[in-house]
Amino acid sequence: MRVTARQRWRYRFDNTMSRGTPALIGLLALASLLLVVSVTGLVMLFAPRDVTDTSDALWRSLLRTLDPGTMGGDQGTAPFLALMLLVTVGGIFIVSSLVGVLSSGLDARLALLRKGKSLVVEQDHTVILGWSPSLFTIVAELEQASGGRDVCVAILADRDKIAMEDEIRTRIGRSARLRVVCRTGNPAAPLDLEIIRPDTAAVVIIPTPDVADPDLQVMKMVLALNHREWSDGRPPVVAAIADSTNLAAARLAGPDVTFVDAEDVTARLIVQSRRHPGLSAVCTDLLGFVGEEIHTRAEPDLTGRTYGEVLTEYATATVFGIRDAAGEVVVNPAPHTLLRDGDELIMLAVSKAHIQRASMPARITAEAIASKPITPEPVDATLILGWNAHGPTILRLLDQYLPAGCAITVAAQRLSADSAALLGQFTSIGVTTVGCDPASRPDLEALSPGHFQHVVVLADDAVDDEHADARTLTTLLHLRDLKQRHGHTYAIVGEISDDANRGLAQVTRADDFVVSTKMISLLLAQLARNHHLAAIFAELFDPEGSDIYLKPAGDYLRTDTPATFATVIEAARRRGQTAIGYRRNDQAHRAPEYGVVLNPDPTILLSFSPEDRVVVLAVN
Repeated sequence: MRVTARQRWRYRFDNTMSRGTPALIGLLALASLLLVVSVTGLVMLFAPRDVTDTSDALWRSLLRTLDPGTMGGDQGTAPFLALMLLVTVGGIFIVSSLVGVLSSGLDARLALLRKGKSLVVEQDHTVILGWSPSLFTIVAELEQASGGRDVCVAILADRDKIAMEDEIRTRIGRSARLRVVCRTGNPAAPLDLEIIRPDTAAVVIIPTPDVADPDLQVMKMVLALNHREWSDGRPPVVAAIADSTNLAAARLAGPDVTFVDAEDVTARLIVQSRRHPGLSAVCTDLLGFVGEEIHTRAEPDLTGRTYGEVLTEYATATVFGIRDAAGEVVVNPAPHTLLRDGDELIMLAVSKAHIQRASMPARITAEAIASKPITPEPVDATLILGWNAHGPTILRLLDQYLPAGCAITVAAQRLSADSAALLGQFTSIGVTTVGCDPASRPDLEALSPGHFQHVVVLADDAVDDEHADARTLTTLLHLRDLKQRHGHTYAIVGEISDDANRGLAQVTRADDFVVSTKMISLLLAQLARNHHLAAIFAELFDPEGSDIYLKPAGDYLRTDTPATFATVIEAARRRGQTAIGYRRNDQAHRAPEYGVVLNPDPTILLSFSPEDRVVVLAVN
């Protein structure tokens, strides 16, 4: 089929029109120019006596084209007036078309801005890839860590920009120091990544995304980051992996990315909180930017002294580890470990500026140190109510930590096939399962919870966070009522999905709560802000190293003799442990921190009751 000249011009015209507002404005400008020049030529041909010269005719034609309202009051011959009428009518069409084009272009631009596709022009900002329930805690913690400086957080997620901004504003509020920039796009697509300028970012955070297969999305994001070219080197990347079985593959995707094993960390916190209620408050304080923080400090004048000798060297900080010149970290090293050149002390303090050496050694009351042997963990029974993805890891850790002979009863509505197959593979603990709705009062009473020493309530991950927390709160209220009515003594640990519901959970008076998403968010924020602490946190959460324990205060001090916290540090040192704080039992149900005090003043006299606990780092 032969293409005609008309079809060819029509094709070119259509292509020009499809280029958008600039092309349309250009066509209107061309049409205006042709109209003005044509009318000017006709005026000079048919009515030359009505104008002084060509420039006068050109100016009058242009004026009537751009402002058709100037037609009134014109005088001249009939040809001149006819031509002015022609140019005025043409101007009406051109100006009205221009207004329409500008209006449509402005609407299109506003729609584009609402889509969140414009380039982020920032420097040293924090990039967060993907939308996640953890995002709100991360952003709030980054603001807390700013130290009064302005903070910019750029978020790229496959959600509506306006909806993201509204939700962040509702959950976090407004702040003069915090600027959150949201953009819409696929964080795993290389082209969309360029919108938020990762090459100029200070750090990239990848929390667990709110999608069906979060780890697959995380690995795609990591691959997309590794795929792009980095002119000045890639910024540090911190990412969370929800399923421990995917960790090895994730490390292959990003060998130099710092990964947080969310499943293992959460399960470990639940297990340790079951053994030592109040532990989650300790970890929240350690990981958060409010209160005590982890710092490293070089002290050349302490070189040659032992770790045990420097434990009481500080008035406003508590030492709990060493990082050597090669970056190797040892938490709670042996007391006789010598400090060498280049070593740094790891310590707790409000801030680096608050770290001060003691002017004189704190008084140690030797007669107050208890000489009783370490209290062994008793053989007891634990009831686990509910089941989720952390369940298998929790059982494996309980089998690792608990003495032989401990009994575990899992009461849940459903167990996966993999979880059911796992139940017979333990060496120390015995596990049985019971069908039960944890939120049902008759089902709970049928379990006779008074026969157990510990009750752990797991969040249901088969429903949304709000529904899961509602079921957890209902279960905790039933357990509290049963405990009060029948005088039961079991300790209760509950898992909360959303930190916003933690305040509601206080009324249940559980011995401890583990807010899984908040803990992972705090850890991601800490690693994003302080990359050098990655090795320290890895050591703290490493099952092979020293763990955080809340030991009976009577194991360290005689409860009838007041003594300084420096005395507690010395008592723990004699056991090969490091004391970093304590927990008052009488505040357990009234204080948000569950009575936990970290990095206390080593010179203040303390009196402990048998129910109080000392927070220590120990191997077991």
